[in-house]
Amino acid sequence: MQTHIDRRSAAIATFCAAAALLLAGCGDKANDKDAKVTPKPALTVTTTTPEHTMLSVTLEANGNLAAWQEASVGADTNGLRIAEVRVNVGDRVHRGQVLATFSADTVRAELSQARASLVEAEANAADAAGNAQRARSLQTTGALSQSQINQYLTAEKTAQARVQAARAAFEAQQVRLAQATVRSPDDGIISSRTATVGSVVNSGTELFRLIRKGRLEWRAEVTSAELGKLTTGTRAIVTAASGARLEGRVRTIGPTVDPANRIALVYVDVLPLPGPAAGSARAGMFAHGEFDLGSVPALTVPQQSVAVREGFSYVFRVNPDHRVTQVKVQIGRIAGDRLEVTSGLAADARIAATGAGFLNDGDVVRIAGDTAAAAGASAAASAASSPGR
Repeated sequence: MQTHIDRRSAAIATFCAAAALLLAGCGDKANDKDAKVTPKPALTVTTTTPEHTMLSVTLEANGNLAAWQEASVGADTNGLRIAEVRVNVGDRVHRGQVLATFSADTVRAELSQARASLVEAEANAADAAGNAQRARSLQTTGALSQSQINQYLTAEKTAQARVQAARAAFEAQQVRLAQATVRSPDDGIISSRTATVGSVVNSGTELFRLIRKGRLEWRAEVTSAELGKLTTGTRAIVTAASGARLEGRVRTIGPTVDPANRIALVYVDVLPLPGPAAGSARAGMFAHGEFDLGSVPALTVPQQSVAVREGFSYVFRVNPDHRVTQVKVQIGRIAGDRLEVTSGLAADARIAATGAGFLNDGDVVRIAGDTAAAAGASAAASAASSPGR
């Protein structure tokens, strides 16, 4: 009986030992399998850190191009017929250049008549002066009465006055003849023309409009809240509706603000810049521009390192174990191929510079040129995920 019990106990012990060995073997296989399962990098990326960059600060505004100054060129004579018009709209003219002429035959005839009247008045004045001189010489002799002497002296003064009147009339006719030729008052570009050959115009009638010096200005519309950022001399780059680019500086700031829309006009003298549309800017054209307000330091990252998802911007911070963390950031201005980060990112953060659009939070990445470190990081991640033996 005792021998039977011992045999049974030995069998149970043998079974338990075999089961223990079997379980141990299974555990070793599971550990080996876990050791073989290591996370694969989702992507090979390059890394970078944010840079401190000086970014220009600008103020955008809209407005219209206008002539710096316009001169109205009109007729100074009355009742003359236009004989010739020598310029047209768009022509560039110089100071003193003849723009139009009037038929001056009548004026020349009146000038000749005035000249003859002047000669006659001068002859009468000379005769009156001689009589007055003789009367003065006879004043002490008693040959002439005082009344007769006074008549000669008065006739002399009257003749002199008639000479002055005739000379003034002659000079007036000379001026009128000169006014029969319309000349440009300044250098510039003809912007309007109403002069027509054969028409008879009255004095003061506008015949041409002239953009003085051909200069344009940009009348920018700036809100009252932004007006304090501008000063005389502030630089601006203006783009006209035609694509022409112009450079200018603030000449003056309007003294009043429109109470209806709180907008003030800023007057900017502009000059064309070289380019395919150079010279196409015209007065009255809409234009958009930017005022240069200087530069300020800013934290920037490459544009390709930013991923936009559901309306928000993200970068991926690369951790020491090569796993990435999705970080939400606020984006500001654009500077070439870089973006300003206004908040959400530390200045010393290491971020993925490429492939941001293909990464997700928690992905393991391989860093280009860092194979050994990537292998070490994968091994560390594997060890962290496996239970201790």
